[in-house]
Amino acid sequence: MKKLLGLKRASSIIDRFKKTRVLVIGDLIMDHFIWGKVKRISPEAPVPVVEVTYESLMLGGSANVVNNIHSLGGKSFITGVVGVDEDGKKLVGLLREKGISVEGIITDGRRPTTIKTRIIAHSQQVVRFDRERKEKLDGDSTGKVLGYIRKAVKSSDIVVISDYAKGLITEGLVEETREMCRRLEIPVAVDPKVEHFGYYRGATIVTPNNLEASQASGVEIADDESLHRAGEVLFNKLGCKALLITRGENGMSLFEPDSETHIPTVAREVFDVSGAGDTVISVLALSLGAGASFKEAALLANYAAGVVVGKVGTATLTKGELLEAVSAGLKVEGKKK
Repeated sequence: MKKLLGLKRASSIIDRFKKTRVLVIGDLIMDHFIWGKVKRISPEAPVPVVEVTYESLMLGGSANVVNNIHSLGGKSFITGVVGVDEDGKKLVGLLREKGISVEGIITDGRRPTTIKTRIIAHSQQVVRFDRERKEKLDGDSTGKVLGYIRKAVKSSDIVVISDYAKGLITEGLVEETREMCRRLEIPVAVDPKVEHFGYYRGATIVTPNNLEASQASGVEIADDESLHRAGEVLFNKLGCKALLITRGENGMSLFEPDSETHIPTVAREVFDVSGAGDTVISVLALSLGAGASFKEAALLANYAAGVVVGKVGTATLTKGELLEAVSAGLKVEGKKK
């Protein structure tokens, strides 16, 4: 692949992250990890017995998006909903500890804070269970979220919609947000859910994974030809300026009006893909807000994903780690040539 991003240009974009302001709208999730070891199989059923050594709480969903933005030196605003419960207090507390504004977080006593619990043994996920309610928010909570968006969007360089289909993201909310951004000429980046694909028409860039792209397009992606067809279908369906399909071990594919760019994976070891999509949309948004082209932003997001999948848990990365990954990747690319 022709070199699309040099180290000097990458460094320049990453350096501008600190001046980039991102409004994140999405489903707030608490990621609960139970860590342990497996030494035997249960006599009661053919399942492993996990001896718990410790537990940890991490920011998930849209909260992980702002956590990534914060870790990379960007400025973020966030709006979403938590319950009036201990998990909600802990999630808000974790954001506050990092110096992230929680002004846009709405509490709703009619629903619990979404929490995903993963049991990890020997760096491998054994099981996950979720506690949540996924019905749409009531009008009062939606109105408060929209009120915050109207205020924060005026101070933002780019808006991210982080959709986990937990009830916050509705067609009406997306339409109003898109219209505000259109008037202010602010780009909108969407990390989508298949059941809501119809909502995102007119977004600037949408980032489905391989499975989501297959389901939403009705084309099973099995090779380059089917990937091209799926991308074409979705690009026309969404009417967006760019479409980025994340493809796991096969890297990423960026579709623009007159081009397709296929970016090979740079991950060396994959321990955990939890939250990798959050990292991709975070770096993509920061890069676009910092003046990068779609190709440059996608390349930086690909390097970032390669770093976080090598960590266990809902991981983030720093500007230094991202720049180091770019440098290492360019050296490898140079040797291949």
